Amino acid sequence: MRINAVPAYDMSDNPTGCCPRFDPTGWEAQELHFRDKRFVRAVTRSVMHMPLNMRGVFVRTLKAIEDAGAQSDDDFIVLSRDRSAWSAEHFFSVGSDVPGQEMTRMTGNFTTKVFEGPYRDMPKWCADLAGVGEPVYFFYTTCPKCAKYYGKNYVVGVAQTP
Repeated sequence: MRINAVPAYDMSDNPTGCCPRFDPTGWEAQELHFRDKRFVRAVTRSVMHMPLNMRGVFVRTLKAIEDAGAQSDDDFIVLSRDRSAWSAEHFFSVGSDVPGQEMTRMTGNFTTKVFEGPYRDMPKWCADLAGVGEPVYFFYTTCPKCAKYYGKNYVVGVAQTP
């Protein structure tokens, strides 16, 4: 795979008007190679790992990205990880800097694993990725409402490899 690229994600297949339908084809066991890949970083609050303000943070962040013309449909991914039981951080891939947002860059090699099931399976997914590498991020491909609409809840684990 090319530097800073992610597998294809068809943003146009979007009957809900919210989250595009996710096709897991091409996402399993992929090697991702980031070199100064640009992201907007956002933080959400949680209570015992259950997000409190995720929707609001995502809507605000995605609007800022869109307003700046920084969205990159060709390599869209949002990497999320819990920092503690009380907060999580999210990294939105972008094609350029977004004014007023915290910008960061990632460099490293990563491998992916596709999971399907309810969010309560997260401990099993984390265990599956435990020996792959650190840190481990998750790409929540759809919100809970869209996952229910589509009948599938795909989550992509992304582990940084040594």
